[in-house]
Amino acid sequence: MQTSARRATDNSKAVAAFIAKKAEIDAMLARLTALSEDHFNVDVETLNWGHVGDLEHYASLLKRITDAAFREGEHAE
Repeated sequence: MQTSARRATDNSKAVAAFIAKKAEIDAMLARLTALSEDHFNVDVETLNWGHVGDLEHYASLLKRITDAAFREGEHAE
């Protein structure tokens, strides 16, 4: 049988891991936001359909994440 102190220790490790992973995600989101503000490093004068394809790919990956996070799309209940 586990003691409450043991459960608290186990929970604190989970909380620490959660906070660390959240910080990792926050850093990735900040980098993506900065890249987006810079038009994904694409000069609008030289923009082509390949750049559109790149953004379509990025958007599809992000949609998978947002669908899972918000229980939408294939993750809808």
